[in-house]
Amino acid sequence: MNDSTGGPQEPSLFGDEVPGRRLAPVDGGDDTVGPTGRPMPHFSQPPPLTTHGSATVIAMCNQKGGVGKTTTTINLGAALAELGRKVLLVDFDPQGSLSVGLGFNPHELDLTVYNLLMQRDVTLTDVICKTDVDGMDLVPSNIDLSAAEVQLVNEVAREQTLSRVLAPALANYDVILIDCQPSLGLLTINSLTASDGVIVPLECEYFALRGVALLKDTIDRVTERLNPRLQIIGLLGTMYDGRTLHGREVMQTLVDGWGETVFHTVIRRTVKFSDSTVAGEPILSYASTSTAAASYRQLAREVWARCHAV
Repeated sequence: MNDSTGGPQEPSLFGDEVPGRRLAPVDGGDDTVGPTGRPMPHFSQPPPLTTHGSATVIAMCNQKGGVGKTTTTINLGAALAELGRKVLLVDFDPQGSLSVGLGFNPHELDLTVYNLLMQRDVTLTDVICKTDVDGMDLVPSNIDLSAAEVQLVNEVAREQTLSRVLAPALANYDVILIDCQPSLGLLTINSLTASDGVIVPLECEYFALRGVALLKDTIDRVTERLNPRLQIIGLLGTMYDGRTLHGREVMQTLVDGWGETVFHTVIRRTVKFSDSTVAGEPILSYASTSTAAASYRQLAREVWARCHAV
């Protein structure tokens, strides 16, 4: 991965084939060295939006489970909503963890993303649920979605099914976050095909590093064959414990291999994430003044700085 800093014509993470799109400028850093071993830039508060729409679609993807995909989807979405952005979360995992994490009981849902995918008479409006976070909505999921992977095999343009059903949402939201299942199957391929970019949450453990190359290969194949605009927005270190040599070494290895693709923001390990999941709400409202909440607010500003077209 080449370092993209320094030049006035910084290449867009969404691909050079999109005319006029580039990364938004990031404020100059200071002398503070962050957990990634690099000077920490200052990511300023983005200006308020006068209109909403033309959503950026982001897949939260890693084939390894338990790396913080769902936690990051919930809290990044809530932090973006705090910034005045309209956000749609899509639970695309049959386990329904994203729905549970926002206080919904998957077994009591009449309509889910499965119905949206498989029934032509079900519209996006029928499926969307309001959450307790102002400006953030949810397309829920439950175990029914596991059947879709088999049923979609015989569909025409099966990889574009999610992209097709989410198309009406693009004009109403600023950001759409898709929580992918922990696999590289057809559902995940649908998520990548529907997305502009990918965020890869990565637990700061050596075993978690091993699968990144396989995920990168999958992303490259989707980019080549199905979705040429798809790019990796960033790798996000999660469950980080800077008190351990192991955690620091893994983070250094990640930065050495991926450079500026690694987010400056790092999510530290804390029990408050489990507590907020039990409460069915984001950490930003459950423990608003905590370090964990502050990290996701910073991540929201960093993601917006990387993705926002100017």
